[in-house]
Amino acid sequence: MAGGRHAYLLNLSLIADPPGRREQVLMKKSLILAVLAPSIWSCAQDVHIRVSPDVKTGIEGTTEFPTIQMAMDHHPFAGVGADGRPGRVIIEIAPGTYHERVIVTQNHTDITLLGMGKTPDEVVITNSLNAKQAGGTFFTETVEVNGEGFEADNITFENAAGNTGQAVAAAVRADRSIFKHCRFLGHQDTLFADYGRQYYVDSYIEGGTDFIFGNATAVFDHSEIHANARGFLTAQSRTAPDQTTGYVIVNSKVTSEIEHAAGTDAAALAKEVTSLGRPWRPYSRVVYINTELSGDVLPEGWNAWNRTVGTPLAYYAEYKNTGPGANPSARVSWSQQLTAPEAAQYQPKVFLKGKDRWDAEKEAAKLP
Repeated sequence: MAGGRHAYLLNLSLIADPPGRREQVLMKKSLILAVLAPSIWSCAQDVHIRVSPDVKTGIEGTTEFPTIQMAMDHHPFAGVGADGRPGRVIIEIAPGTYHERVIVTQNHTDITLLGMGKTPDEVVITNSLNAKQAGGTFFTETVEVNGEGFEADNITFENAAGNTGQAVAAAVRADRSIFKHCRFLGHQDTLFADYGRQYYVDSYIEGGTDFIFGNATAVFDHSEIHANARGFLTAQSRTAPDQTTGYVIVNSKVTSEIEHAAGTDAAALAKEVTSLGRPWRPYSRVVYINTELSGDVLPEGWNAWNRTVGTPLAYYAEYKNTGPGANPSARVSWSQQLTAPEAAQYQPKVFLKGKDRWDAEKEAAKLP
C-alpha cells in the first residue's frame, strides 16, 4: 500500500506543477522511486492472511477468512523480493478449534501456518475420520501438506477418531517442511511423514500403533514421542538400501500413558509394552540419538513385524540414549549401537542437508 500511496502523490504533483517544471518533477519522481523501491519490494514479497472464527467474509475475502481452507484456496500469492527469493504466504490463525480438513496443494509453496495463541493447544485443527469411514488410511488425514517449503508453528493437528483403526492427523509429502512447537494427536497412524525432508522441533507426537510412519527423510529434534497405548512408535518404509530416507529422533524423550497411570495394576502393565519401531517396508531406517526412553520400551527395543525368516534388512540404531528404556545389551542382535562418527551423520544439519544444502535448524530459528 505504501508504494501505491507514494505513486499517487507524485502523480498529483505532476498535475499541480506549472508546465515549465515538468522535467524537474519527473527527475524528482525518479529519485524518490529509486529510494523507495528497496523498501517497497522487501515489504511486498510476503503476504499476511488472517484466519479467525469472528471473520464474517467468505470466499470474497482477500486477507481475512473464517476457515483455514478458505484462506488456502483464496489467498493472494506472495511476490518475489529484490534478491530474487520468493516470499511466503503467512496465515495467522487466531485461537480456536477449527473443525475442518485442510489440504495444501503442490502449487501452494512456501506456506506458513502460524498459531497466534500462547501455546499450541490454543489453535487446534481437528477432524474425526478413520479408514473404515473414509475408504482407506490415506483418505483420513485432517491436514494434508503437498506444497514444498511448508512451515507450521504453534498449532495442534488432531484426528479425534480415537482407537478405531487407522486415522491420520497430518500427512506430509512436501520437501523442506518444518514443524515447530506443534502437537500431533491421534491413535493409529497419527503422523504420515512420507516424502521429502522434514524437520520437527520442540514438538509433541502422540499415538498408539505405528503412529509415525512413511518414507520421509525426517528429524524429530527436542520433541516428545508419547505412546497412549501398547504398540509401535515408528513404521518407517524405506524400500531400498540406497535411499536417503529414514527417521532420526534426537535429543528427545519417549514417554507413555501407562507409565504415568496410578495404581498397582497400572504399574504391572507398565513394562514391555512399547517398541521403538517395526519395518513397514524391508529397508526401514530409524535412529534414536541422545533420547530419554521410557521404562515401557521393550528390552529388545525393535520388532521384526512377525518376519521370522532370516535377518531383517531394516537399519535400526541408537546412540547414547538414556532412561530406564535404554538397554543396549538386551537389544535384538540385528540392531546397531553407533559410534560417535556414525551418529554424527544423523545430526539435522547433515541428514537433512541435501544437494541444496538446506539448513533446517537455521530456518526453524526464524519462526517465532
